[in-house]
Amino acid sequence: MAGILYIVSTPIGHYEDMTLRALRILKEVDLVVCEEFKQGKRLLHHYGIPVALESLNEHNEAQRTPYLLEQLRQGKKIALISDAGTPIFSDPGLTLVQKALGANIPVSPVPGPSSLMAALVVCGFDLSKFLYYGWLSPKKELRRKELQALKKEKRPIVLLDTPYRLIPVLEDIVLIFGADREIAVALDLTLPSEEVRRGPAGEVRDYYKQKKTPGEFVIIIDKPPLQKRSGR
Repeated sequence: MAGILYIVSTPIGHYEDMTLRALRILKEVDLVVCEEFKQGKRLLHHYGIPVALESLNEHNEAQRTPYLLEQLRQGKKIALISDAGTPIFSDPGLTLVQKALGANIPVSPVPGPSSLMAALVVCGFDLSKFLYYGWLSPKKELRRKELQALKKEKRPIVLLDTPYRLIPVLEDIVLIFGADREIAVALDLTLPSEEVRRGPAGEVRDYYKQKKTPGEFVIIIDKPPLQKRSGR
């Protein structure tokens, strides 16, 4: 009988955000698969969970996926976690999920913390419809081309990136969308240093250039303002 693959959300910063079900699943599975071994070990140690740990990241995903799939075929229960938040969004593990589904192995979500959803609910923008774009290219010219293509979008746009690229991304948003375009930057959500900065892109950029303390962030670019009709 085949096992089951759980996709388990873990805290994005505050350990008290772990759900009761996630704790139970992590204790019951045969194996926890994490993005980085150090992060996974720290998480399990904090909750006192002595479960076997395997890493699955961009460097070993191709090699480790067949082994993990075989473990599932043999009836093992596996929990997939990321370094923080909900796995699969811009994290390794998609190949394992696809292979498991292709082999008719159950894949079950264990919902919980998500930096994406946390940022959306506090940004203050109308999010009845929005576009999740995720990570931009780390290369400046390609990133600007991506943003130029997104400029035509009529819905709010959600972007993710690494802390050290916060200023370059904000600079490019100002360049492409204009200094007056409303944006929100959600930084270090659930941590003591949590901050959500809203306002014109130029002002938000200048604020973080002065602050110089980047952290994990989500950027939401609000939809363009309604075009005013010109009078006759």
